[in-house]
Amino acid sequence: MNRAVFLDRDGTLIVEKSHLSRPEDVEMLPATPAGLKRLGDAGFKLFIVSNQSGIGRGYFTLADAERVNEHLCRELARGGVRFGKIYIAPEKPDEPGRGRKPSPQFLFNARDEFGLDLAQSFLIGDKLSDLECGWNAGVKKSILVRTGYGAALERDSPETISRAVVVDDVNRAADWILKHL
Repeated sequence: MNRAVFLDRDGTLIVEKSHLSRPEDVEMLPATPAGLKRLGDAGFKLFIVSNQSGIGRGYFTLADAERVNEHLCRELARGGVRFGKIYIAPEKPDEPGRGRKPSPQFLFNARDEFGLDLAQSFLIGDKLSDLECGWNAGVKKSILVRTGYGAALERDSPETISRAVVVDDVNRAADWILKHL
């Protein structure tokens, strides 16, 4: 069984910063490395699925986003964390593309490319579009972290997120996943 954890980037793995485009501005959330390491050690393949509308809006380039991702991957690799692939949707919100969350397309692509069982996989994010992406793909559970926009979403829309598990951060999400295998 090939299972995966799909992760949003901004507000989930790293501190949410409006249209982050420079590697030197990346600020890792403290719980990220340990949580990801535990999931990887448990046999989960890890993937980042990120909407990056700043590209479509002309605030920064795809190359800028890739440099940020490369920096993030280098930092996490120091602790033994590896990602199978990073999927980026560069479109603006009013120009939905095939991969822009809440579309499940990138999860389907990963399923097909890596032979994943989405019904045994999870999605972790801080926005409703993240949760919906997981639900639309048929993952076992979509998990909302209270980092980034997650706490506000939990407070303002409890009925909307009622199907999600809500935890403090990526490490607590790893706790939940590993407990519910």
